[in-house]
Amino acid sequence: DPCRNFHCKRGKVCHADKQGKPRCICQDPAACPPTKDYEHVCGTDNKTYDGTCQLFGTKCQLEGTKMGRQLHLDYMGSCKYIPHCTDYEVDQFPLRMRDWLKNILMQYYERDMNTSGILTEKQRSKVKKIYQNDKRLVAGNHTVELLLHDFEKNYHMYVYPVHWQFHQLDQHPVDRLLTHSELAPLRASLVPMEHCITRFFQECDGDQDKLIALKEWCHCFGIKE
Repeated sequence: DPCRNFHCKRGKVCHADKQGKPRCICQDPAACPPTKDYEHVCGTDNKTYDGTCQLFGTKCQLEGTKMGRQLHLDYMGSCKYIPHCTDYEVDQFPLRMRDWLKNILMQYYERDMNTSGILTEKQRSKVKKIYQNDKRLVAGNHTVELLLHDFEKNYHMYVYPVHWQFHQLDQHPVDRLLTHSELAPLRASLVPMEHCITRFFQECDGDQDKLIALKEWCHCFGIKE
């Protein structure tokens, strides 16, 4: 099979031509495998697609057009009304996001107690210190005042989770800069629950160069160094 181990980017599939040479052609959206309701995604055209296969296949077929350039994955799930993010809400957003990142690492650490593999040894040693600290705020819906107080009193517990999330996203390539596509996996999964995340990322890009540097990322989360 000439297409075996032949990689095509999202939205394209391998097809062998008459000479038997593999090449990438656009995925036919109608030929995508059936999906469940929870696999639906919303495009930036505010249209619900059955899944990412259908979305990126459609984008590929529109290649070279303005519509194709503008079409991206907006968020996971069917399209719905996303409320406007107010100035007050975006100011409070880093408090919840910091707490959420810290609690994700706590969950990973607890899972690794039984079956290791999620965190590296270096990551485990850093998270262990936070996990064993009796001053740690446990997971739950906390008031803005409590989250702010905890950040001021236990600042050091929040530094590593913020750095860790940046490292998790900075993969293609690893260059200490986050592109739109690197942010997309986190953003797309959170938009339906956290309507301020789009504005938050936009405002993180202080110099408006469409890249979020590590320094900009930390500044957004209130991390000093």
